[in-house]
Amino acid sequence: MTDVQDTATMAAIRGVGDAMTGVPLGAYALPGRVPDPKIGIGQAIEAERLGLETLWLSERWGTKDFGVLAGAFSQATDRIRIAAGVTHLQSRHPAMLASMAMTVQALSGGRLILGVGRSVDAMWAAVGLPASTNRSIVDSLDIFRRLCRGEKVKYDGPAGTFPSLRLTDVPDQLVPPVVFAAIGPKGLALAGRHFDGVLLHPFLTPEAVRRSVGTVRAAAEEAGRDPAAVRIYATVVTASGLAPDEEAAVVGARAVTYYQIPGFGEQLATVNGWDPGDLDRLRAHPTLAGIKGAADSVRTRAELTQAAQAIPVAWIGDAAALGSAEECVVTFERYRAAGADELVLHGSTPDQLGWLGRDR
Repeated sequence: MTDVQDTATMAAIRGVGDAMTGVPLGAYALPGRVPDPKIGIGQAIEAERLGLETLWLSERWGTKDFGVLAGAFSQATDRIRIAAGVTHLQSRHPAMLASMAMTVQALSGGRLILGVGRSVDAMWAAVGLPASTNRSIVDSLDIFRRLCRGEKVKYDGPAGTFPSLRLTDVPDQLVPPVVFAAIGPKGLALAGRHFDGVLLHPFLTPEAVRRSVGTVRAAAEEAGRDPAAVRIYATVVTASGLAPDEEAAVVGARAVTYYQIPGFGEQLATVNGWDPGDLDRLRAHPTLAGIKGAADSVRTRAELTQAAQAIPVAWIGDAAALGSAEECVVTFERYRAAGADELVLHGSTPDQLGWLGRDR
């Protein structure tokens, strides 16, 4: 494609999310367990062809290293932003995290968004890394930003002990925006006070998103920040135009991976105003019985889909975008009206989202 053709094509399709829903759209590449990360390259290309705003990657050790794939995506695309959704501040040494981020900034022309999360203490204990605290998160964020600006950092505190940190070479690029993944009010307030944005969890209802937005904006204002400057990314699991068995796998299996995790499922139920007691039926399903961690690390997609039959119908139908393209767009509008600045489509990969451009 020539530069002239590329410019014309991008002008024709850019903003497809705005045209259809009134809100920019992003999407995840390589959702779930992935044996071959190379297919993500085609998904990145398709996401840009559709005019999506952001391409997200949920990091998973083994085949979904964010630094490697962000570099690959940056060379397969020209415009779309590339976001971690999410990695963690303590899973890489601070200098390594900053180095990765600024290298991706240089390769992509400044298109990186770094999404980070807290995760659960049990995971960090299992891999021998310290659990996150609010103080360590805030201090790690400050260390990251200072290193990305080329500053020398000396630090001894909750985030670790670092006598002398500095990146030898820093490209002429801005520090990438850092987005915090949060569910509960404390995490949302932390995002509003310190981060450039917040990534809301999948399977929140529009009303839960509305309350979350209010918490983030209020915390930002109390901290003396511009509330509108904190970007709200609402994650929406979606499936349209798929065969029934594929829709069940895309949505149902994804729901199981979140609701099934002890403690995590309770958070989602509470935020949505649902009865956490309904989780007992799901966790007692023969496919899930005895699993203490994340089911998708030990169960196949087909097994997760089978277990999804134990999830209350409303827990999927009220917190995902299903049905025809028109029905999905109506759902997207509900999330936009709830205050989301951008929707992050999950479950369906970019090559399954061709219906977004059906009328264009």
